[in-house]
Amino acid sequence: MNKIPWQDKPENSTDVMWRYSNNPIIDRNAIPSSNSIFNSAVVPFGDGFAGIFRCDNKAVQMNIFAGFSKNGIDWDINHEPIEMKAGNTEMIESAYKYDPRVVFIEDRYWITWCNGYNGPTIGIGYTFDFKEFFQCENAYLPFNRNGVLFPQKINGKYAMLSRPSDNGHTPFGDIWISYSPDMKYWGEHRLVMKPTPFEDSAWQCTKVGAGPIPILTDEGWLMLYHGVINTCNGFRYAMGAAILDTEKPDNVKYRTQPYLLGPTVNYEQVGDVPNVVFPCAALHDLEEDKLAVYYGAADTVVALAFGKLSEVVQFTKDNSL
Repeated sequence: MNKIPWQDKPENSTDVMWRYSNNPIIDRNAIPSSNSIFNSAVVPFGDGFAGIFRCDNKAVQMNIFAGFSKNGIDWDINHEPIEMKAGNTEMIESAYKYDPRVVFIEDRYWITWCNGYNGPTIGIGYTFDFKEFFQCENAYLPFNRNGVLFPQKINGKYAMLSRPSDNGHTPFGDIWISYSPDMKYWGEHRLVMKPTPFEDSAWQCTKVGAGPIPILTDEGWLMLYHGVINTCNGFRYAMGAAILDTEKPDNVKYRTQPYLLGPTVNYEQVGDVPNVVFPCAALHDLEEDKLAVYYGAADTVVALAFGKLSEVVQFTKDNSL
């Protein structure tokens, strides 16, 4: 197994998760055309790692790019966006692509993203080598964002989390789960989680959305997610965790009342969209009890945070709503 990025907790830290000391790991101008690079996904690949990156260009056109790294920290991102071929459909129209996730299931790497087709919906594609990419049918009608696949079938079906939305900067949002027999037709939509009442946990009282690919633990599926509060200075995004039932993941067993990571340092508070911590990928090592989370900071750069997987699970149980 590839060694995931890691840095021990600072001696003076009491937090369950801590930031990489050399954040951000990917700056906004890492490729010549970019205005910003953020909200991106990473998986083990070959003798290192591969990633799908959201790179907005200097016209602020949103697209996804492939990239590679030996250590998960230093990245070589392609200078041209991914060109899709037809997968299980001839309809591969896309006005924009952003906020990708990526996961290996069975024999290939599946990619989901927010796809522009008469409004935002969930695009799906796959690759075997991160060189050739195939686009499939959109999963849902517009409007939807934050499509996150589970890393294995549940009761014989593919499963995906999403957040139905509207056509703008949605001032609401619940997490839903849907199932598919074939990665083309999606149904059996079930509500998973809603925002909290303001007085119970204000940081997640406006909307919530799934983040990285869920991680299967002894307690159930660990789902890292973003929560949003609408403040007098606009939306503020932070990261929390929930544990979903293994066989019935629409059943939330535990959910953090306090956030795990919020926008409290400069590169999270200052950028194109201030005060954003937006997790999109997580690498884990069960044997070494390590968790590395990639997140977009201030809609501008990519940053990295670490935690002990067992401690994140226990914190979620001990501090549940």
